[in-house]
Amino acid sequence: MSNTVTAEAGKKRPLLQALEIDTRLLGMIGAFLAICLIFNFFTDGRFLTARNIFNLSIQTVSVAIMATGMVFVIVMRHIDLSVGAVLAMCSSVMGVLQVRYLPDYLGLGSFWIMPVTIVAGLVTGALIGALNGWLIGYQRIPAFIVTLGGLLIWRNVGWYLTDGQTQGPLDRHFLLLGGVEGTVGATISWGLGLIFAIAVLWALWRARMNKIQHEFPVKPLWAEGVLMVTAFVAIMGFVAILNSYAVPIGRLQREFAARGEVMPEGYTDYYGLPISVVLLLVIGVIMTVVAQRTRFGRYIFAAGGNPDAAELSGINTRMLTVKIFTLMGVLCAISAMVAQARLANHTNDIGTLDELRVIAAAVIGGTALAGGVGTIYGAVLGAIIMQSLQSGMAMVGVDAPFQNIVVGGVLVLAVWIDIQYRKRTGAKE
Repeated sequence: MSNTVTAEAGKKRPLLQALEIDTRLLGMIGAFLAICLIFNFFTDGRFLTARNIFNLSIQTVSVAIMATGMVFVIVMRHIDLSVGAVLAMCSSVMGVLQVRYLPDYLGLGSFWIMPVTIVAGLVTGALIGALNGWLIGYQRIPAFIVTLGGLLIWRNVGWYLTDGQTQGPLDRHFLLLGGVEGTVGATISWGLGLIFAIAVLWALWRARMNKIQHEFPVKPLWAEGVLMVTAFVAIMGFVAILNSYAVPIGRLQREFAARGEVMPEGYTDYYGLPISVVLLLVIGVIMTVVAQRTRFGRYIFAAGGNPDAAELSGINTRMLTVKIFTLMGVLCAISAMVAQARLANHTNDIGTLDELRVIAAAVIGGTALAGGVGTIYGAVLGAIIMQSLQSGMAMVGVDAPFQNIVVGGVLVLAVWIDIQYRKRTGAKE
């Protein structure tokens, strides 16, 4: 009986509504494809090579990780302008530990340098985030002011911590988090890609079953199948591209020589998925589950949608604010690890303007500045679009100042599109 009712309800709806097509997401995907094709044309096919896609993926990770946390911050009607500075502060702490202190106490090249450094970075980020959340939630200082102060404070505290000097070389185990130095290889990449693809298919099917169980309208089965096939092909296609990027012969020869071996004639190897990209995928899945399947996530969206109603219903919005900013601080620390390892040292300008890129990624991904609306996958896609724009402009020789002008323009355009979209949606409803 319920299936009949669901089917009849689906037939009465307009086609686009029946297919549940997210026009915003569709537009983002279309914009991303257009960017790729345009830059590929102007770079004579170099933009869509396996090498550039590999580099693009590891360059996106740091901003994308922070963007997942920025979704929660903006959904709660706050803003965090300090993420780039917090990243720099965490990076300086980890850089100083690896270069100045831990080698003396644990021994140069010790395995324990990496875990101790990671814990120190995470604790630093969490404490800064908790302080921001306490000032905003309990002291009622506007988030704009608190994080603007943090933008000025934390980067310069990190500068004094390092005496203004670049910290390097970093621990060799720690460098595995950066991308080029740390990949999982072709075989494991295929396995991880397959696991992730199956997980996505299962999540889509489970969502369909839940809708049917609660007698909600669902897509036609053929449309659901097309979506599943598209998702599977996209994931496995991405893995195939990275698995086609061969490790340079010179590097292979050096690796064999370091082991006291001679590289066999005709031997080849491939990078596969970078560890940093795997880390982003794991964080993206965890943040999505938190947003959609936990009480904490539901409270965030409820408080962002209507703060007064949330407080009247018993949600402790002050403590919730502390929690989301603490989470944001932890994600800044993780991003600092990835960025620092990718650069192979800590520099004082690390994370500069990342606050702009992170906020832009979240907003371009559909997170409403008015609060209450946002998705993790949208923020990640927004980060990919931002990095594609910057990388493409750099490849065609656009100056860095003009790149920032374009990024700023895209951010304003994204907000304008969001306003128009909500006006149109509200008129239809």
